[in-house]
Amino acid sequence: MNYNNTAKEIFEKLGGKENLVSAAHCATRLRLVVADNEKIDKASIENIEGVKGAFLASGQLQIILGTGIVNKVYDEFIKIAGIEETSKEEIKNISMQKQNIFKRGIKTIGDIFVPIIPAIVASGFLMGLLEALNFMVNNNFLNIDTSGSIYVFAKLFSNTAYVFLPILIAFSAGKVFGANQYLAAVIGMIMIHPELQNAWTVASEGVLTTQSVFFGLYEIDMIGYQGHVIPVIISVWILSVIEKKLHKVVPAMLDLFVTPLVSVFITGYITLAAVGPVFVLIENSIIDGIQFLLTLPFGIGSFLMGGAYATTVVSGIHHMYTVIDLGQIDKFGYTYWLPLASAANVAQGGAALAVALKTKNKKLKSMALPSALSSFMGITEPAIFGVNLRYVRPFVAASIGAACGALYASVVGLGATGTGVTGIFGILLHLHSPLNYIIAMFIAIAVSFVLTWIFGIKED
Repeated sequence: MNYNNTAKEIFEKLGGKENLVSAAHCATRLRLVVADNEKIDKASIENIEGVKGAFLASGQLQIILGTGIVNKVYDEFIKIAGIEETSKEEIKNISMQKQNIFKRGIKTIGDIFVPIIPAIVASGFLMGLLEALNFMVNNNFLNIDTSGSIYVFAKLFSNTAYVFLPILIAFSAGKVFGANQYLAAVIGMIMIHPELQNAWTVASEGVLTTQSVFFGLYEIDMIGYQGHVIPVIISVWILSVIEKKLHKVVPAMLDLFVTPLVSVFITGYITLAAVGPVFVLIENSIIDGIQFLLTLPFGIGSFLMGGAYATTVVSGIHHMYTVIDLGQIDKFGYTYWLPLASAANVAQGGAALAVALKTKNKKLKSMALPSALSSFMGITEPAIFGVNLRYVRPFVAASIGAACGALYASVVGLGATGTGVTGIFGILLHLHSPLNYIIAMFIAIAVSFVLTWIFGIKED
């Protein structure tokens, strides 16, 4: 493969040098921000040697080249285009300016949660593992010492990320909003301070303490915000606004002392007195509404949402789903949304696998097979944008397969102990009900595979 020729051909199909704003790359894709999407010859780009697919998402033209290849093509591309290297973060900021306020909001939520997903995944895996061990011990399938240090410590570690979740979210949000991350972490700590009643005890103990606020205007319940998400994000955004304003008006010699003090106190007061109570109600309403849809009779709600899931991935809305997962785990102990997402992801793999086995086009086959395997691991972008959406029918088949898998998951009440992992490894979050998880995923893959095989693709 001639990397220079590939880079040159891509550049020529962008609509001229003046249409290229910036360029960067990730592990597998060349990421370009262009001034006018209408000038791009996307069809021709997809037929260039080495290109496995191209799609527009998050304000960027993303060209799938593959691991190892993308680096070499990128090096040639910036030489040909006569531009400087751009980091992935810089290109995200540039592309974000082209998006509407709704998409920017969704993108912001994604940026907050992506860095903390490993911590959430680790806790979720441990919780699932302990549930499986408890089941086996209680049913005499296994005989282990549950009072030993390994088990006791594992139980202690398993819910740590969820107990201190507001701090993790606040610290990450501080970076996204441009606030001092340590001050943001303090806001998260305030929201779960030991002086506040633990939110998880309210159901059994009731509200123990109230406090008058805003000079006696009204009273609030002195309850912590364990497990909550939206109030933390809003509070840190308020902190960032206050802190930035203070940096501009406070004299430099006093800035180090005045700005942190005033920022934390004002934000903390507003958080406990107004933001927390209001946005907890909003968050609970959203979670309850979604749960109502997921539990509609005969799995109808899950069927519809499972079928629509991949479409939300195309539009970028899926970045907000971590909020739903965490909200459900806090309220119900499980997230019933993640099995639905997992079914949708593997269904895309089932459709891509059918394309790979049926097509006679060698280039499409070489792209569809690894894309299918990637989807089975929970990474769907190569399959969706490189194969299924491109030929439409596989995408529709995958959506139907996802709907069927989600329906089964809903009927059997399948829930996950954590979030952040779908596909094959998602079973580690369902060790309390592994057979149902396997069946749901099998249904999603089988239906999407069979439908794609029957209806095929319309190849050029």
